[in-house]
Amino acid sequence: MSARVSAKKPTGGPAGPDNSGAPLSSSRVQSVDRAVSLLRAVADAGRGGAATVALGESCGLNRATAWRLLSTLETHGLVVSDRASGRWSLGPGLVDIARSAGSEVVLRDVHEVLQSVALQSGETAALAVLRHGSLTYVDEVFPSTIVSASWSGQQVSLHATSTGKVALAWATEEEQARLMPRRLKRYTESTITDRTRLRADLDLSRERGYATCHGEFDESAWGVSAPVLDRTGQLLAVLSIWGPPTRVVPERFPALGDITVQAAAKMAPR
Repeated sequence: MSARVSAKKPTGGPAGPDNSGAPLSSSRVQSVDRAVSLLRAVADAGRGGAATVALGESCGLNRATAWRLLSTLETHGLVVSDRASGRWSLGPGLVDIARSAGSEVVLRDVHEVLQSVALQSGETAALAVLRHGSLTYVDEVFPSTIVSASWSGQQVSLHATSTGKVALAWATEEEQARLMPRRLKRYTESTITDRTRLRADLDLSRERGYATCHGEFDESAWGVSAPVLDRTGQLLAVLSIWGPPTRVVPERFPALGDITVQAAAKMAPR
């Protein structure tokens, strides 16, 4: 059964009316209009994707034109094709563009959600984004009754923090191989330096929806983190709750994990 897709027919270009018969503005480029229309159609098709013919029909394009435009978008990583099924889906290039734009552009109500998380948990709430292979904290909120060190602007260890573990756990195998440090540096006695143990921890993180850290990067920082995902399941950012081991004890991890998962879903684009 082919996926149902819908998109507005392209209506731009200097060369006259498009396939829908609509007049074209002299300031618009028809091929760009068509490419954007196809990109939206691919997005509407969801994670299962859609075939070239179905996408072309939804945009008023013949198969050959649709295929050429989709192939061009593929060279930029904006869409990807499953050669076995012939279906097109959104590509990692869109996530790169979103990340470069900054969390405040892509995500919803970031600071307000962090404030709510800090109030609900009584701990520090922070948001990190992945840029150029590194995670960096871009926003954080402290509970009003707690004085805490700021992590804003600092880069994050990928194997020794709950934030970094989320980035690894929700990465594709290719991305994980690129992001994983060659040597798992030990920061504290709790740091996981064995790759087999780390992969098991990442598998568990994906299974329950959040990652944990037992003072593995900094003995005074224990916490949980959850992924903020786009509509295709690609990682946009990581939401974390952290605090000292006297308060953020392992018994609290499930409840704090639920808070981060629910808050991350509120930040996700719709």
